[in-house]
Amino acid sequence: MYRQGKWDLRQLVKDHKSPEFARQIANLQEMVKRFEDQKDNLKPSIPSSEFLKILKSIELISENASIIGGYASLLYSADTQSDEATSLVTRVAKLGSEIENKMLFFDLWWKRKIDEKNAQRLINNAGTLGEYLRHKRRLAKYTLSEPEERIINTLDVTGPTALVKIYDKITNAFEYNITLNGKKKTMTREQLTVLVRDTNPKIREMAYKTLLTKYQQNKGVLGEIYQNLVLNWKDEGVEIRGYSSPISIRNIGNDVDNKTVESLLEVCKENAHVFYDFFSYKAKSLGMKKLRRYDLYAPNLKKIKERNYTYEKATKLVLESLAKFSPILSDYAKRVFAENHIDAEIRKGKRDGAFCSTVSPNITPYVLVNYTGKSRDVFTLAHELGHAVHSVAASKQSILVSEAPLPLAETASTFSELLLYDNISNQMSNDERRLILSEKIDDLYATVMRQAFFTLFEIDAHDQIAKGTTVDELSKKYSENLKSQFSNSVELSEDFAIEWSCIPHFFHTPFYCYAYSFGNLLSLSLYQRYKKEGISFEKPYIEILAAGGSQKPEILLDQYGINIRDKRFWQDGFDYIRSQVKELTLLN
Repeated sequence: MYRQGKWDLRQLVKDHKSPEFARQIANLQEMVKRFEDQKDNLKPSIPSSEFLKILKSIELISENASIIGGYASLLYSADTQSDEATSLVTRVAKLGSEIENKMLFFDLWWKRKIDEKNAQRLINNAGTLGEYLRHKRRLAKYTLSEPEERIINTLDVTGPTALVKIYDKITNAFEYNITLNGKKKTMTREQLTVLVRDTNPKIREMAYKTLLTKYQQNKGVLGEIYQNLVLNWKDEGVEIRGYSSPISIRNIGNDVDNKTVESLLEVCKENAHVFYDFFSYKAKSLGMKKLRRYDLYAPNLKKIKERNYTYEKATKLVLESLAKFSPILSDYAKRVFAENHIDAEIRKGKRDGAFCSTVSPNITPYVLVNYTGKSRDVFTLAHELGHAVHSVAASKQSILVSEAPLPLAETASTFSELLLYDNISNQMSNDERRLILSEKIDDLYATVMRQAFFTLFEIDAHDQIAKGTTVDELSKKYSENLKSQFSNSVELSEDFAIEWSCIPHFFHTPFYCYAYSFGNLLSLSLYQRYKKEGISFEKPYIEILAAGGSQKPEILLDQYGINIRDKRFWQDGFDYIRSQVKELTLLN
């Protein structure tokens, strides 16, 4: 029996108001103090055995800090209105920052103060922690002296970090005044965004125009913020640290090669046409000659009675889908339920959306969903349990390398959704399949093509800003990006030229977006391989998940004959998307 309830966090902390929790924190602080005492032992000639003890100390501190931090975060997610939980999150974040500063000396020593020969000696004797050390060494050539790093950290608070806060404060304060059904209303962006999926095309258009007009009115200050953030990214990353290009800063942080990302983006650009038939299909289903950009996320207008799934039925379907591919992975997912590590009920104050949190490789992940019984919720459950399965598969890895690099992070989640679709599609009527398939392709467009073109725009924008440009010229470049993406398949209007300033990722985390394209296309390509190889693919797939972040993505996948530097690999993912679009059009 699977009950839609609240998770149990007592495995992490029994009671945060108890003396026992205070001792947990005190013990962690004592570990950090003992770690600081080892600073004088860090010499190039340090014996491997002694160095491994230092790494074990880092593991232990990371484990304990993650448990305390994870508990605070999960407690807050369960009730965001709780002053007690909010206060605990702030307190624990401060503790985490203090610990990070006290341990900074190890990173700087490893990156800058040890010669290559001794570094390689220690890496060779570090076992599975070799990649943890190698990745830090890759960053070494971009690391400055300790005084310089401290200066940058200090100035960052009043520099780029402050600019991002100003952007958030300005845009989060925006109020959108609209007239809906004859009544004047003031909405937040979140409320307005709901309307872009309205069944009425005039309401969709009004919602977009209202949103974009507000950003157009504030283009001067938002453009100034963006240009200064981009210049800071270049000045620090390229000019001072020595990265080869603005995007390479993100690539190296993601532990992937520039060539890999270039191949991914080239294939995305070459396959933009794959979605054109879908846009044409969608226009017809909406009774339009041609889809407008305002209608991109319009719902299916055909009256389809969507099936409701009880929580128990949904859970069994997801577990069954996993089991058909791999009983091992299904058993991994069952742990989440057996240990009551899932929060699925709807209640006031609980965080919106869904996520999976891995606090420690030694603890079964925690999953949060807001389950309402719709088919989309069943796929969300499959997605988050996919993340959990990935974490459990990698649980034998050290906490320092158990988490997959960002581009691989969506592998198991998307794969699990694909397994679910295959499992239930034959049980659905054509109308239900049409609805779910349409939503699925909508998501593929949003997570693959849209994100890739966001990144292509960023590359151009960073180049333009470095040479000197205006906000209007940036908007013109964005319009060209949209035209390249949609060609004549979607009717574009001039108001979307300012849309770039609405994308928080551009301001918060430059070049982050391609990770969505990477992760989803990787899963689609692996799924294509599974369809060709059948059950024999189970073993290599689980081994890929089990590696976590212990190997560089290119090196890990090369072992299984998967070359992610090669454009042909990414093309497999688009071949799958094309097959789904064709299936949808044939259902009509």
